[in-house]
Amino acid sequence: MRIIVITGMSGSGKSTAVRALEDEGFYCIDNLPVRLFKRFVDLIEKSGETFKGIVLAADIRGREFIKGYESAFQKIRNAGHSIDIFFFDALDETLVRRFSETRRRHPAAEHCSVSEGIRIERKQLSGLRQMASKIIDTSEFNVHQLRDFVLRIVRGEEGDSPFVVDVQSFGFRYGIPMESSIVMDVRFLPNPFFVPEMKNLSGLDPEVRDYVMGLPETKSFIDSFFPLVNMLIPAYQREGKAYLTISIGCTGGRHRSVAIAEATAEHLRRNFPAVRITHRDIEKGQQ
Repeated sequence: MRIIVITGMSGSGKSTAVRALEDEGFYCIDNLPVRLFKRFVDLIEKSGETFKGIVLAADIRGREFIKGYESAFQKIRNAGHSIDIFFFDALDETLVRRFSETRRRHPAAEHCSVSEGIRIERKQLSGLRQMASKIIDTSEFNVHQLRDFVLRIVRGEEGDSPFVVDVQSFGFRYGIPMESSIVMDVRFLPNPFFVPEMKNLSGLDPEVRDYVMGLPETKSFIDSFFPLVNMLIPAYQREGKAYLTISIGCTGGRHRSVAIAEATAEHLRRNFPAVRITHRDIEKGQQ
């Protein structure tokens, strides 16, 4: 039976990976006591149910796990099962920012700062990181990119998937998306929000799209912006990047940024096979 251990730094995206693998047909369990790992694998094997494999998610939350993982893994291997250890990580500043945004308490920072908790956690997980069959740095991934990346690894498609360009609109009022590779501010364009008949519409509606795209400022902007991204995307590809995220922002993320993001995605699809678009704050901008 194939067994995948999901572990690593708190805030590095392990929960996203577990959900992706659960949807893929793995039986997933989170934070199981390490002394029950082998027993749990035996029970699943004897249950007669069909799964692609088992995912055991464990980290610093399980104090026994840090002390007993080597023995637990060896017992499972001795029973004839293969184990892949996926260690999830991210830059310290990325982890600090994620904890700040979610307002969660770091599990190792009971009496200290988040930064100190991260330092303690890194030290405690150093041995496990060295054992990992795959180290996944999620610093530049959003949840969609991370999900795709994990599934590609599990399916053995790591080298087969095309370079992906993610175009997203957002509202500066709600913060710049931290996974952004390129950020473009289109708040210099006249705002349809102040046109009464367009206030409650979005950049997906023809009236708003035609208004924004018909502005002389928009034409001048696109004449410069589109050639820029045409040049940058191949440069990112040559650097070995798997994803490029272009984030286009206006005040609320509902009118101008949505229209420009849609136009950008449409333009890029003429030359690049894998272009995706999301509108992060389109509903928030209605409030």
